[in-house]
Amino acid sequence: MKKIKYIYILSLLLSITILSSCKDEFEPYDHPFFHIHVANRSTVEVAIDRNDQIDYKVYFSTKLQFEPVDLKYEVIVGDGLLAGRDFELITQGNTLNFPNGIFERPVTIKWIAGPVDPAKNNTITIRLLSNSKNYTIGLPGPDQLQKELIITKK
Repeated sequence: MKKIKYIYILSLLLSITILSSCKDEFEPYDHPFFHIHVANRSTVEVAIDRNDQIDYKVYFSTKLQFEPVDLKYEVIVGDGLLAGRDFELITQGNTLNFPNGIFERPVTIKWIAGPVDPAKNNTITIRLLSNSKNYTIGLPGPDQLQKELIITKK
């Protein structure tokens, strides 16, 4: 009987010790970042007969911010595509503003139906560059995935 009582007390003390050591000794990851993707992919295709407007969304992953953040980006057009013939860039400039409470902004492209030369570079790349708060660009981690979106007209 004394042995059982002794084992019970020891197990109780061990449980208390283990539970008390499970404090929040690490801070949860809460670092804001910007990323761009379509259905969680960094490359997408657009059919050559597409004749409509598409919003390619840039996402701001963060808790609520109380100050606006400006994000700079660039649009790189391959040598196989020509503005006015193959597409029209609706979103003007190279900065997206994320005011308080806004977590996504579009870069809008109007696609114009027409054939492309398969031997040329028929891509448009939307690349995120920098922001006014120096937050991470792309998914956190060494690969910086979703830092750019490559759209291929096929």
